[in-house]
Amino acid sequence: MPNSPMSFFWYELMTTDLDAAEAFYTDVVGWKAQPFDGAPGMPRYIVMNVGERGVGGLMTQPDEVRKMGMPPAWVGYIHTRDVDASTKSLKEAGGAVHREPDDIPGVGRFAVVADPQGAVFNFLQPDGPDQPPVPATTPGHIGWHELYTTDWRAAFDFYAGQFGWTKGDALDMGPMGTYQLFAAGGEPVGGMMNKPEQVPVPVWQFYFNVPAIDAAAKRVTDNGGKILMGPMEVPGGGWIVMCTDPQGAHFALTAPVR
Repeated sequence: MPNSPMSFFWYELMTTDLDAAEAFYTDVVGWKAQPFDGAPGMPRYIVMNVGERGVGGLMTQPDEVRKMGMPPAWVGYIHTRDVDASTKSLKEAGGAVHREPDDIPGVGRFAVVADPQGAVFNFLQPDGPDQPPVPATTPGHIGWHELYTTDWRAAFDFYAGQFGWTKGDALDMGPMGTYQLFAAGGEPVGGMMNKPEQVPVPVWQFYFNVPAIDAAAKRVTDNGGKILMGPMEVPGGGWIVMCTDPQGAHFALTAPVR
């Protein structure tokens, strides 16, 4: 187990229409887009900011990803101080390595991996200093992390052992089973559950904070996205809506009760 819990800290969309995705999320979430001035020859990359703080990035799907038939999707990056050691540990614990550790000039060292049930995420060992944390409810930041999996108990044991995550409350969702909250130090930052049949494979979903859920849901549909579920009130005093963007990438929005 790591000395201190490791958690998600960067979020990235691989899409089929970069310009359309930039316009969509800028309006829906309120992010400010900023081109990333990377090394010569690097693919175009757009950083999405809240104020002066980067939250995530947008990029066009690489050819090899598109040829595999992967749909547009958001992926989360878990922070590590040693990506090679973290990747080795994950593999020994039954996870899969889809791309071995490699360097991104001027950014850090990363790897593309999956947990033992198949949910994909990335590791990143940043070159620069750590950013100070922000409150979980800050507009434009990520307010919740949700894992749909085939065996939430085994998945939790994996993430707890690899990253120091701890259990919060377990919520009884009736026919949908148990929803297990988890924390990465401090208050819960997400939940995990066995996936419903309509979710084809284990996957992480991320919730973006917005000030008001109804207005944000309208911005989704006004900009060509789709509402899959909600808006609905959830325990703890918040509202959520689950969506897809115009290119088909899944995401969710969360807002406080007003």
